[in-house]
Amino acid sequence: MTELRNVEADLSRFRQRVLVVSGLVLVCFALLLLRLLYLQIWRHDDLRAQAESNRTSIVPIVPNRGLITDRNGIVLASNYSAYTLEITPAKTEAGVERTIEDLSEILDISPRDKRRFKKLMEETKSFESVPIRTRLTDTEVARFAAQRFRFPGVEIKARLFRSYPHGELASHVIGYIGRINRAEKEKIEESDESGNYRGTEYIGKLGVEQSYENELHGITGVEQVETSAGGRAVRKLASTPSTPGNTVILSIDIKLQKLVEDIYGQRRGAMVAMDPKTGEVLAFVSKPTFDSNLFVEGIDQENWQALNESADKPLLNRALRGTYPPGSTYKPFMALAALTTGTRSPTTLVNDPGFFMFGGHRFGSPENEKGGIMDMRRAIVESSNVYFYTLANEMGVDTIHDFMAPLGFGQLTGIDILGEVRGVLPSQEWKRNYYKRPEQKKWYAGETISLGIGQGYNNFTMLQIAQALSTVINGGVQHKPRLVVGIQDSSTHARVPIPAAEPVKLDLKPEHLEVIRNAMVGVTQGGTSTRVFAGAPYLSGGKTGTAQAVSLGKNQKYNAATMEEHQRDHSLYIAFAPAENPQIALATIVENAGFGSASAAPIARRVFDYWLLGLYPSEEDLAAVSKGQAGAPIGKQRLASEAAWPAANTATRASTPTDTSTAQGTAAYVPRR
Repeated sequence: MTELRNVEADLSRFRQRVLVVSGLVLVCFALLLLRLLYLQIWRHDDLRAQAESNRTSIVPIVPNRGLITDRNGIVLASNYSAYTLEITPAKTEAGVERTIEDLSEILDISPRDKRRFKKLMEETKSFESVPIRTRLTDTEVARFAAQRFRFPGVEIKARLFRSYPHGELASHVIGYIGRINRAEKEKIEESDESGNYRGTEYIGKLGVEQSYENELHGITGVEQVETSAGGRAVRKLASTPSTPGNTVILSIDIKLQKLVEDIYGQRRGAMVAMDPKTGEVLAFVSKPTFDSNLFVEGIDQENWQALNESADKPLLNRALRGTYPPGSTYKPFMALAALTTGTRSPTTLVNDPGFFMFGGHRFGSPENEKGGIMDMRRAIVESSNVYFYTLANEMGVDTIHDFMAPLGFGQLTGIDILGEVRGVLPSQEWKRNYYKRPEQKKWYAGETISLGIGQGYNNFTMLQIAQALSTVINGGVQHKPRLVVGIQDSSTHARVPIPAAEPVKLDLKPEHLEVIRNAMVGVTQGGTSTRVFAGAPYLSGGKTGTAQAVSLGKNQKYNAATMEEHQRDHSLYIAFAPAENPQIALATIVENAGFGSASAAPIARRVFDYWLLGLYPSEEDLAAVSKGQAGAPIGKQRLASEAAWPAANTATRASTPTDTSTAQGTAAYVPRR
């Protein structure tokens, strides 16, 4: 009986367990059914799209970068296609170093390639591909393709390379492109242009390449492709082509630019030449230069160190960022300030005994050998320091500042490339803000004296001085300097001029401007640059300048022979021509080269001969001027149209060297008269 009850109890428990398990199974099936209904009905469209995306891939089509040309159509920056071998560090199985060692067995990978790769890898993320070799030959491509299975994470890409066919010529103006670094990538991702830069690995880093990036980059296209399980493209499903970047047209005359760079030779300095009637920059020279091609694939450590640590500072754009005391080239502007403020008239006479005593300090006048009674014209023509020492003392620092600022001294000109510096136009307020200690903040009367001859705290760029001169000879009408004058649309090939900024009319009286213009003409006709402009068939105006590179002690006399080269005076010259209707104005400096008439003025003469007469110096003359050993031209001048022009760089462009230029590489040259 007891056993029967136990069996019934066991059966009862079993039935309960079966019911519980059955219930659980039914609940699970119900949940599965509900999940199935959810996925098939509510999530149907979303999951279908995800499945489709696993089968297809959207690939960006990077546009061809636009060209850069000079005013005559000569191409200064173009593109060509070539193969590159790239490694994605995160996808390598054997590690990056071992992968490179194995690749070296089948391809030539130099130590420079390895150093450049290491530098680029430090600037990118591990899942991004980094080039280890560029410009592979067809043979090298085939050699790698045969053993590609050995190298996961390594692939060959066909991409465009930027080319600067004239190497170092105008490198500070043109600039260069380089691989996008992390900071730049983050900035792009935060901007409205992030979609347009998908797939883009290189952007403009300097000069026009940087400042006109939006025009040059183009519009990125997209391509929808079907992929295999391994991620390889099987077939193209749809495509929206990219739009190439536009051509940027500079105001620079590259042949004039080369002439000036050649004239400088191994010397350091800067020159800005511009059309005073429009503000167009005709030459924008900074010496020494550098080869922009070094940066295209990522510069190696040795070249970077050589450029960055050189005492000559080749990476410094001296025309845009180099600031110098203007020396005696400041005197015409001081004279104009005297006329405008009523401090002096043209006929005011000042005795120049060869020195000026103030506060127990003797201010010398080494440039003026004649001395005597000076009116304004003679003081400019013969470069009398005493005349302008006394003028500065009469005017005071703040009056000088308030007159010079509207002319552009110590101000940003607003030129259309990035990186311009302001320089220093001193005033009492400037000194109070600049210095920290109370005794340094005070302005002393003796500090004003040197300002009259362009020394003291004065520090300006050649761009500022060229703009100020252009304003004076253009009747007081000031134009903003510009390097880019037009954009050529890549689709329609129509050239669209870039409108110039509205000119500013300064409150300068024509009769005062005429006094200054006539005095500057006198400089070339009987003054400090007469020898340089001897025989010129046109009339020009100018002003020489010699500016101290270092300050001298109270009782120390300047002696170039006993000083280090970088401590010697700078040679400056400002000029315009033709005098009756100026078509060109310039400011030039040759660092540590001495008197303005010896080194800087001869450069201006050759520039004017080229621009106004279409004449190019003889080889003999070029050599002499580059050493500061020439006045007027020597030898037989050549027609500029017949002068030798350097052929485009024909450095090895391995594998499908297709030039993507849409403009002629060597346009016919017609000198502008």
